[in-house]
Amino acid sequence: MRKCPYCDFNSHQPRTAIDEKAYIEALLEDLQADLELTSGRGLHSLFIGGGTPSLFSDTSIRHLLQAVAARVSCPDDMEITLEANPGTADTGHFRGYRQAGVNRLSMGVQSFEDEKLKALGRIHNAAEALQAYAMARQAGFDTINLDLMFGLPQQSHRQGLHDLQQAIDLQPEHISWYQLTLEPNTAFANNPPVLPQDDELAYLAEAGQTLLADAGYERYEVSAYARPGQQCQHNLNYWRFGDYVGIGAGAHGKISHLQRSDLHIRRFCKQRAPGAYLQAVNSGHFVSSQESVACSQRPFEFMLNALRLTQGFTVRQYEQSSGCCWQDIQKEIRDLLQCGLLHKTTQGKICPTSQGQLFLNDLMQRFISDEA
Repeated sequence: MRKCPYCDFNSHQPRTAIDEKAYIEALLEDLQADLELTSGRGLHSLFIGGGTPSLFSDTSIRHLLQAVAARVSCPDDMEITLEANPGTADTGHFRGYRQAGVNRLSMGVQSFEDEKLKALGRIHNAAEALQAYAMARQAGFDTINLDLMFGLPQQSHRQGLHDLQQAIDLQPEHISWYQLTLEPNTAFANNPPVLPQDDELAYLAEAGQTLLADAGYERYEVSAYARPGQQCQHNLNYWRFGDYVGIGAGAHGKISHLQRSDLHIRRFCKQRAPGAYLQAVNSGHFVSSQESVACSQRPFEFMLNALRLTQGFTVRQYEQSSGCCWQDIQKEIRDLLQCGLLHKTTQGKICPTSQGQLFLNDLMQRFISDEA
């Protein structure tokens, strides 16, 4: 395995193999420590992602899911997603994951052109991506997401739409279609490839959205498109500023507590290096850093997530999840409504307009506090 040149996730290329059984046990110890902070709340979704979890055996995934269910309340129909790399696809593993309880597969295809996959540093080719998708269907997965990028190095408008059409033709339940960006501290940032011009990207994005809509995929978030009833519940919780626990090397979590009449929000980050994370089993120090989210930061953090949703949010949702008073941001909201970047629905939801979606970063920055 190798790290893709555009990736800024916490992924590593260990010099020695990680003991799979030891890592699963570390995850469970980590979870147990987090559950002491959640006040007995249950799970409503589970996402196994980051790195390449499809390298894990189906036996390990089964053990993990059974142990999680034994420790925390989980609904019978809970969404359980596993990320899969087409380059590591195996029919037997897919069948084992499905039998273990995984009911949603998210496949990082990124492109159906071998040349573009090579430029992205992916280990699979187009034929293997198609084969992996067929394997997943044969294994019993009836809910699949395909991750696809556009704006790839030297990608033409025609190539971008052809890529998207190939994904649509497979008829997955969900498509994540997003623009390649050059993130800091990545190989692409240090040695930038030639990317399409901004006007070409805007034209491609508009044409692609039309293509997806005509095929029955509803855009419910900036880069997420789903058939009716197939929105990713796990990611919706993030975008609605919900709480979550994150276990594993480099995982992040967010927990809110109501103390008297005040809402306290804390963020956690776990040990990033896999070796240090495994050693935390003995010390109990899985958390490498944590911080309280100040009231002054919460309007921006809420909007950073909620304004990605096409359905927006209500005043009640804002106040309940942020613990902040609506009156404190009324001026900003009123100004953005007046200039056409936000609009208010008949149901009382505040949503970005089509113009607001084009200038989402500018929109969100209106809620940055001057307080340090």
